[in-house]
Amino acid sequence: MLGVLLFAVVAYLVAGFGLFVFQRHMVFQPDRTIQVPGDWRLPQFRVVTVTTADGLGIDGWYAPAAADRPTVVLFHGSGGHLGLREGRARVLQQAGFGVLLAGYRGYAGNPGWPSEKGLYADARAALDFLVGQGVSGRRLVLYGESLGCAVAVQMASERRVGAVILETPFTRLAEVVRRLLPLFPVALLLRDRFDLLSAVGGIQVPLLLLHGERDRMVPVRLGRAVFAAASQPKQAVWLAQAGHTDMVAHGALEAVLGFLNRLGKPVPVPPPTLEQPRTGRGRALVPR
Repeated sequence: MLGVLLFAVVAYLVAGFGLFVFQRHMVFQPDRTIQVPGDWRLPQFRVVTVTTADGLGIDGWYAPAAADRPTVVLFHGSGGHLGLREGRARVLQQAGFGVLLAGYRGYAGNPGWPSEKGLYADARAALDFLVGQGVSGRRLVLYGESLGCAVAVQMASERRVGAVILETPFTRLAEVVRRLLPLFPVALLLRDRFDLLSAVGGIQVPLLLLHGERDRMVPVRLGRAVFAAASQPKQAVWLAQAGHTDMVAHGALEAVLGFLNRLGKPVPVPPPTLEQPRTGRGRALVPR
């Protein structure tokens, strides 16, 4: 019996050590294959290379805005590469908005390996590029997807922007990892915090939050907690039929376009709070 217990303790410690050492390979899942816009039917986009504060050259994809439209910076989630976000990019660009698909270190041929500090450095360099293009302040909208929500919130806490969009946000990275590894003290082991909950309340510009109620990766309760902590003006869309990766199929982009088209216009008195019906594919905007 003592031997079994000792074996269990040793196995637990080894697993915990493995989690600490290899955690970034678990959190970040980049496709390192070089990608270009032409491979993803985005002929209006060009590759732009920005230089980070620590000297890395990071490629992103950029299409400028029509004369009176803001530019949307998309910070994608932990997996894949920029090309997998081509649907969002195409819809936004065809609507006249400028779009910058911000690149990350370690993804799609970019040098380095991702980390929280590294992604923030990449994002700052991307925003500095837009400043050079004459895009900043009210002409700038930050759009975070999943892990990219943390990047968008951090940048909005540092820079003057026009609005923020958060798709499937979480409170803190530890809350997501704890669901997958409940036996480990993940809050102590994680080197990357990605703490949205502590920062989102400081954002004082219009915010749109979208979350699927069938999200198994980031439970909707985490999105609701982020929304509760956010400051006004804020709106939320809760998509009853959507999971984590199929938000676009359930109306997310229609909600995003509606939000963007209302920016700068007088805000009407909000209607009563609505929830999306549990059946069907309709959606409801939830003003708060």
